[in-house]
Amino acid sequence: MLRPLARLLMAHGIHFPAFSELAKGVFVDVAARDFPDDGSGLSDSRVCLLSGVHRREVKRLRAEAPQYQAPQSVSMGAQIAARWCAEAAYLDHQRRPKPLPRTFSQGGEVCFERLVESVSKDIRPRAVLDEWLRLGVATLDEADFVHLAEAAFVPVNGVEEKAFFFGKNLHDHLAAATHNLLDGKPAFLERCVYYDGLSEASVEELRVLSRELAVAALQEINRQAMTLQQRDVDHDGADQRMTFGVYFYDESMRNGGGRPQ
Repeated sequence: MLRPLARLLMAHGIHFPAFSELAKGVFVDVAARDFPDDGSGLSDSRVCLLSGVHRREVKRLRAEAPQYQAPQSVSMGAQIAARWCAEAAYLDHQRRPKPLPRTFSQGGEVCFERLVESVSKDIRPRAVLDEWLRLGVATLDEADFVHLAEAAFVPVNGVEEKAFFFGKNLHDHLAAATHNLLDGKPAFLERCVYYDGLSEASVEELRVLSRELAVAALQEINRQAMTLQQRDVDHDGADQRMTFGVYFYDESMRNGGGRPQ
C-alpha cells in the first residue's frame, strides 16, 4: 500500500523524516476526531494512548492541526468543466462536450463566456481560459473555439492541481475500502477486475475499452449528480458528498515495473 506513495514522495524530494512528521499529525488528528468519547472531547492522554504519539507531541500537533483547502483553480475549474460535460446545450449528438465559441458575439448564449458566467460572474472568462491553456485543460483552435482537452477536469501541467486530485481520489478510495474492512454497513462499492498472463496487445485493447466505458460512466454520473444537486439546493438535509471513480493499471510480471493510467 505504501510503496507507490514512497516512490512519489522520494521523486519530489520528500524524505522519511518529513513524512514521519506529517504521519504523526495525521495519527493524532484521527485519534482525536474518529474515535468515540464521552462527549467531552478526548484528552491529550487518551489521544497519546490511541495514536502512540508522545503526549508532549500530541499537545503541539493538536494546536497546529492544518486546514486543507482546494486550490482556487480547482474549485472553480471543476465546476465549469462539470457543467460543460453535463448540460445538453454544451454537448454534441454523442453527449460529449463540444467545442465552444470563445465569446458571446461569436456563439450567442452557447459559448465559453456564458459557460463561465453561469458558474461565477466574479472572474473574467478570459482569465479562466488563460489558466486552462496553461494547465492543458483546454485548447484554442484557429477559429477561436475552445476545446475541453479531457471529458473531465484533468490538469496536464498544474502540479498543485494534480496533487489535489491525487489526494482526494486516493483518500476516498482508501476510506471506502477501510469502511468495508471494518464491517461498515452498508458496504461501499469497491471492486476491480484483474487478470494476468496477457500480452501487451491484449492489455492495450483492454486499456482502450476501459477508458471508453469509464468516460461514459463518469459523464453519466456527472449529469445525474448535477441534476440532483440543483433539485436539492433548498433541501435542509443537503449536507452529503459522494465520489465515484475508476482506474486502470498494468505492469510487467517479469520485472515488477508499472505504468499507471
